[in-house]
Amino acid sequence: MQIKKLKIIAVATAAFATVGLFGGPAFSVTLEEIFAEIAAANRIAQVSQVRIDGLSEETSQLLAVYKTVLKEIEGLRVYNTQLQRQIDSQNEEMSQLRDSIERVTLIERQITPLMMRMIDALVQFVDLDVPFLMDERRERIRILQDMMGRADVSPSEKFRRVFEAYQIENDYGRTIEAYADVLPIGGGERSVNILRIGRIALLYQTTDGSLSGVWNKNTNTWEALGDEYRSAIDEGIRIASQQTAPNMVRLPVLGPEDVR
Repeated sequence: MQIKKLKIIAVATAAFATVGLFGGPAFSVTLEEIFAEIAAANRIAQVSQVRIDGLSEETSQLLAVYKTVLKEIEGLRVYNTQLQRQIDSQNEEMSQLRDSIERVTLIERQITPLMMRMIDALVQFVDLDVPFLMDERRERIRILQDMMGRADVSPSEKFRRVFEAYQIENDYGRTIEAYADVLPIGGGERSVNILRIGRIALLYQTTDGSLSGVWNKNTNTWEALGDEYRSAIDEGIRIASQQTAPNMVRLPVLGPEDVR
């Protein structure tokens, strides 16, 4: 508004100066004409001021937009920095995974022959061991042998299964068990109840209780026992089947040599 007033005063001063300087008849100017000039100058100043105000408003809006864009750029910069950290972390993890895969591949190449040797050793062990549950134990080994050639079973699962078979065989040495079986006795097949006491003793008794026998580790044959062991074997079978409470029973146990 100060600029506007200065313009009006300047125009008025110029008008009066003109009257003063050219006060002659040829240059006489009426007061109305002077005020008309002043009004015209004021209108021009108002139009200019409106333009100035418009430019000022537009400039303020552009400044606000500029500040908003700066904030967005700063936010994107922070986001990109965080994203880059995540990418770097993922790249490092991928590198570690590649190293782990390479180590697993190396271990797999080494452990597969080991598992094959373990299964072969298990075959020999079962063949030379006391002959109890032979069908079940050999079937377990057969499943392991078939599993080793399967691509859909991971090396870790294969090792777990082989180790589990070893654990089962180990448990046989510290448990007692009774089960039904068929044995060649007296030139024919007889249904019997088998009593296994760890790997210390393996005995049988026919289902009618008339015959009893023991496995001789030295000769790898079944040997008949006298009637004096009939009740003890029967009680041992009932204990192993959890049909009666544990108790002391007198059973024949053969050592490395037959000492009977």
